[in-house]
Amino acid sequence: MSMLTPPGMGGKYKVTGAAYPRMTRPRRRRRIVLMVLGSVIGLALIAYGALQLIDVFGDDEDKRKTAAAAKDCASAAPQAGSASSAAPQVVLPPPGGITVNVYNATPRAGLAKAVGDELKLRGFAVGKVGNAPADFDKKVPGAGILIGSPKTDKAAFSVLGTNLAGATQQTDTRETADIDLILGDGFKELTPKADADKALAALANPQPAAAPAKKC
Repeated sequence: MSMLTPPGMGGKYKVTGAAYPRMTRPRRRRRIVLMVLGSVIGLALIAYGALQLIDVFGDDEDKRKTAAAAKDCASAAPQAGSASSAAPQVVLPPPGGITVNVYNATPRAGLAKAVGDELKLRGFAVGKVGNAPADFDKKVPGAGILIGSPKTDKAAFSVLGTNLAGATQQTDTRETADIDLILGDGFKELTPKADADKALAALANPQPAAAPAKKC
């Protein structure tokens, strides 16, 4: 009888030998754990790859949109010298074609003659020079008044007005094309000739209205 056999037991319960039975964890559970772990790692790799693809294609799409917007802005910008950006030139009457009567409505002696002489130097045809009619004498608070016929070319008013900033315009019953320049108490001097020439050039070459800027 072996020493491993409990007392009183024998026969088929007899234990012989020196080896002990080994208790091991079933391999199936280990295989399941490995499969689950592999699946989790695989899904994580797939998700990471998908995010990378989204970033790449998203960046490309943003670049394409930015390039398209820049192209639209470049094509919408007006080209220098293009026909669409040029405004038609305005035909103005020359100063020599405008007859101006200069009247003084202020207490300053000799003012009408001095202004008339300056207008002659600037090319205007000067007609009558003297004191203002009683309806205007000492009654013009501003720089001056331009008075003409209702049929007087508005451009003539504009050309003469470039030489006297702040002058107002009126019409009366005259049928002639001459224009009266009545000097008021607010008159100091004619617009400097250089500035008047610039204003006249701006009248002859008006700038087109600027189109609303497109946000880019």
